[in-house]
Amino acid sequence: MTPSDPTPLTLTVETETEAGTVLVRVAGDLDFETCDELMKAVEWCLGDRRDAGEEPADLRVDFSGLGSIDSMGLSTLLMIRRLTDLAGVRLHLDERPVALDRLLGITGTFHHLTAPRAERDGERRPGTG
Repeated sequence: MTPSDPTPLTLTVETETEAGTVLVRVAGDLDFETCDELMKAVEWCLGDRRDAGEEPADLRVDFSGLGSIDSMGLSTLLMIRRLTDLAGVRLHLDERPVALDRLLGITGTFHHLTAPRAERDGERRPGTG
């Protein structure tokens, strides 16, 4: 069996100013070689909107075109969660393929990455942080 060639990552950023939403569409493989592109796009979206005086309320990441994801891709999603939480922006991981949901489930990060912050904070047990 020969490994398949990676699918190049393509990111499309759309700002929906009337709704206060930024949409990032992900297509291709999110891995060690490409995850910085997604992180930079998210940082740019949040920073660009903030600089314009428009703090986005929602960041939607559409994974309908995701090819594959590795541990660095998962790490990037966790960093994006931290960044959006600090900015007070709601993160939505839309159109997740089964493989992504499976990875999030296996690693115990599904709830952390998909639940609203208030729900995640409310489920913390005393003494766990």
